[in-house]
Amino acid sequence: MSEGKLQEGEAPAEGAHQSQEITGLFLQHPETTVAITGTDIVFTAKVDSTTLTRKPTIKWLKGKWLDLGSKAGKHMQFKETFDRATKIYTWDMKIIKVVPGDAGAYRCEVTSKDKCDSSAFDISVEAVHIEEEHDIMSAFKRTDAGEDEGSLDFSALLKATKKKKKPVVDEEKADVWEILKNAQPSEYEKIAFEYGITDLRGLLKRLKKMKTVEPKHSDAFLTRMESAYSVDKGKKIVLQVEVVDPNAQVKWLKNGQEIKSSAKYIVESVGNIRTLTINRCSLADDAAYECVIGDEKSFTEVFVKEPPVTITKLLDDYHVVVGERVEFEVEVSVEGAHVNWMFEDQELSRDSHKYRFKKDGLKHMLIIQEATLDDIGMYWCFTNGGRTKGELEVEEKELEVLQNIADLTVKAEDQAMFKCEVSDEKVTGKWLKDGVEVLPSSRIKLTHIGRIHRLTIDDVKPDDAGDYTFIPDGYALSLSAKLNFLEIKIDYVPRQDPPKIHLDTTGNMVSQNTIIVVAGNKLRLDVEISGEPPPTVVWAKGDTAITAVEGRVRTENRKDLSCFVIEGAEREDEGNYSIIVTNPAGEDKAHLLVKIVDVPDCPENVKCTSVGEDCATMVWEPPKFDGGVPVTGYLMERKKKGSTRWTKLNFDVYEGVTYEAKRMIEGVFYEMRVYAVNGIGMSQPSLNSKPFMPIAATSEPLGLKVHDVTDTTCTLKWLAPEKIGAGGLDGYVIEYCKEGDTEWVVANTELVERQIYTVRNLPTAEKINFRVVAVNIAGRSPPTGLTQPVTIREIVELPKIRLPRYLRQKYLRRVGDKINLTIPFQGKPRPKVQWYKDGEELDTRVASVRNSEVDSILFIRSAERSHSGKYELVLQIENMEARAILEIRIVETPGPPEVVKVTDVWGFNAALEWKPPKDDGNCEITGYTIQKADKKTNEWFTIYEHNRRTNCTASDLIMGNEYMFRIFSENLVGKSEDFCLSKDTAIIPKIGLEYNPPPFKEKDMQSAPKFIQPLLDRSVVAGYSTAISCAVRGFPKPKIRWLRNKIPLDENPRFLMQNNQGVLTLNIRKPSQYDGGKFTCKAINPLGEDVVECTLLVRALKDKEDGDEK
Repeated sequence: MSEGKLQEGEAPAEGAHQSQEITGLFLQHPETTVAITGTDIVFTAKVDSTTLTRKPTIKWLKGKWLDLGSKAGKHMQFKETFDRATKIYTWDMKIIKVVPGDAGAYRCEVTSKDKCDSSAFDISVEAVHIEEEHDIMSAFKRTDAGEDEGSLDFSALLKATKKKKKPVVDEEKADVWEILKNAQPSEYEKIAFEYGITDLRGLLKRLKKMKTVEPKHSDAFLTRMESAYSVDKGKKIVLQVEVVDPNAQVKWLKNGQEIKSSAKYIVESVGNIRTLTINRCSLADDAAYECVIGDEKSFTEVFVKEPPVTITKLLDDYHVVVGERVEFEVEVSVEGAHVNWMFEDQELSRDSHKYRFKKDGLKHMLIIQEATLDDIGMYWCFTNGGRTKGELEVEEKELEVLQNIADLTVKAEDQAMFKCEVSDEKVTGKWLKDGVEVLPSSRIKLTHIGRIHRLTIDDVKPDDAGDYTFIPDGYALSLSAKLNFLEIKIDYVPRQDPPKIHLDTTGNMVSQNTIIVVAGNKLRLDVEISGEPPPTVVWAKGDTAITAVEGRVRTENRKDLSCFVIEGAEREDEGNYSIIVTNPAGEDKAHLLVKIVDVPDCPENVKCTSVGEDCATMVWEPPKFDGGVPVTGYLMERKKKGSTRWTKLNFDVYEGVTYEAKRMIEGVFYEMRVYAVNGIGMSQPSLNSKPFMPIAATSEPLGLKVHDVTDTTCTLKWLAPEKIGAGGLDGYVIEYCKEGDTEWVVANTELVERQIYTVRNLPTAEKINFRVVAVNIAGRSPPTGLTQPVTIREIVELPKIRLPRYLRQKYLRRVGDKINLTIPFQGKPRPKVQWYKDGEELDTRVASVRNSEVDSILFIRSAERSHSGKYELVLQIENMEARAILEIRIVETPGPPEVVKVTDVWGFNAALEWKPPKDDGNCEITGYTIQKADKKTNEWFTIYEHNRRTNCTASDLIMGNEYMFRIFSENLVGKSEDFCLSKDTAIIPKIGLEYNPPPFKEKDMQSAPKFIQPLLDRSVVAGYSTAISCAVRGFPKPKIRWLRNKIPLDENPRFLMQNNQGVLTLNIRKPSQYDGGKFTCKAINPLGEDVVECTLLVRALKDKEDGDEK
């Protein structure tokens, strides 16, 4: 198949149609054609229907989906024929006077039940070569720009004006604005070029403000487009006009450039309506559009709007203390979208040093490095499609003392170290001695590491004794301790001096012989000993002697001094200690109690006991170990399930073990944890509580009413609660009590999900109050009750049949149909139901009946004519009854008419008569269908349909033919399956006529071959198929020969030669560099010959790329 005429250096489009073999259903495929503008072309498709069970249907399509069946008219004509002998269907599509817009890809689809086939073909349209007068404006028109085709090629015009300048004639200065006001929009570029205007966009903006368009009457348009349309990006827009002439051809222009039909732009014409559909609009489609018919134009502008940016994740509220970092985060629907941040009513500037703005894909963050009290308020985030807000609460930070400094007693040349720990590692402070600031020196060192502050004094001297105080900066708080200097006094001791323990009860001792040590700290107890000779010292814990001189717990003995050291005190170190000194002169003993204090253990069993709409009650158990110091209170934190950010609930220590957490969001799962606090510090957090959800009970049910009452039951109906909430609705509880009682009895053992319930086993004639309560996971809702009690007593109701409207007249159904009739009724107590047919009780073998309390159903699985008749429904309650009669008729197609005969024949007419059918199908005969057939072809044609009489006249019969007739009968069901054939025939005799045609002189149409369209030189890329074309005229039809470098191409399979009504095409399949050269086309007939030549240059692909780079 032809791949169409390509522009120079252009590769064929990907997926171009290739030659197809005759496969599938098609016997003959439509062929690709190159047409000349103004000529007629016909495409033919044939299908063999011998193997098909149904008649095949065909569709002619242009492009992917444009159905050409709706385009039938003067320009396109469709024809279908059928050959009964060969059972071959033939379809023709004829395009009259081809126009350039007919070029493109076409497809022919044929379907028959579950079989289908498709054939694709192309139409290429070439213009007739006509020499015209030289016109500088037409010479620079773009003819190869496709959709970008415009009226002028400005770049070419500028080059032409540089080469050839004409003398400028002084003319009277024109008013450009007046010219533009009166000009069409498509002429703006031309006028701008003529008057040297370069800023065409600015000119159009100014002109739009100046120019007012007044509606005027149009001879071409009935309805014009609006002045402007708007469409969302990615959506579809349809531009529509209504024209006066339904056969008028229109052009659609975009910014002055003609639009060609494609998958993006779909041009349609239906009757008087012309539409342009733009699919998947982008910002490039934001332009001016015109619909042109001759000199008339309809103008509009299309504005493409970007979709709104919506917020997919809302801002969270923050509750922090002064100095903490705050990070508001929001997610939007479009990556890279622009968002605005506001604090209260003030927009936040991105130049501010206080705020940082961060963007990560869909996430946008507002960061406050150190929150202050001035930052308290509401923060907003805005997009063009929504907004969200988050509240920031900032509280003053309270400094907590996690470890206080302790008194020290040291001796000369030892080291003294005061240590304290506060809750904020950023807090600085200063040390004072007796009210005077301590400055660092080579002997005195001040250190601050994290939350721990230390004052270290090396080589202690007597002057270092005194009161030391640590004061944190910015807080009204001070920590004090005392440094005691231990002087060693040397007294004269007799040689036999019994041992003596000189125990200093100051310092760490809070009471007599009791020492308190904070867990993790170091205990060093220096005990002065005297005695002569020097006594032996033994330290013991309980009954176990401590003999280690190295390790965490050890003793150090020196002359007149014994030291007991515990490095990093632990809870196991707590207990009673004793020191025993002995020498020959005697023995001395002292007892000490070492108490280890620590932060408490974490609280236990944190759980939620109850929830509300925005609150929850939490309880927990105190820690098993309080650290040796009474627990002063607790700190609570909560977080959303799945989140990692904990929010503090209290900054002041809470003393109880039951806490109500508020300001939560209903329907969101939360988790909580608790810290215990004592005088030493804060414990580790407890285990997270089980997730809980703040939910509230529903509102009360609505509209409680009594639906039915019997002697022992009462049926109630109600509506769902107005407010259900996140906890959902599990069901309802129905309660009742006797009038005057206060004890309510639950009627249902399980929750009722429906909004109707029958309370049973009620006492007859009692007055009962009822109420309904909605229940969900949060508990019971407020009850809703009746305004007055209900008396339990059945009310007798007369039987009444509510016969549907369609059953009040004759009910018709076809044989074999299913009949299912539901007839509602009412009555109390439940009535007795009885069916009758034609006055006799209905046999259950004829029809099935199912009765309920409110209706009766008559069911016939497969209707037969015997089921026709009058059916009667009877309801009885005691001596009262109600009746309803319905008539059912089962119908089918009638039998054929009887005794069809030709009663008379005259001229070209024949009179027919017949008798009605014996079987009318159980309904009235509505007409007859009469058909005729001549004995030559035996093809039947309908001459009358729905003829109500039993006679007719067949007219317009053909002379010399013998006709036979057949008749079908019709009723409401349809046409009879069989027909009745006429016993005799109608013969139309011939009448003698003689025709003397006038003499005819045949015109001599012979002419020698002459090429009316020459071959053009071409340059193509190797490997891409191409074609060269020319046109020849001559009679008799000339013989065509193609030559390359004077060598005939007749037997070369790589060259396909086509001749379509004088249009000659040579298709070259994937030419190589060796296929170039001089191509010659010869046309020869008995009257002469003609020759045309062209040169074909085949370039390598690399040459093409080099040319593109240049």
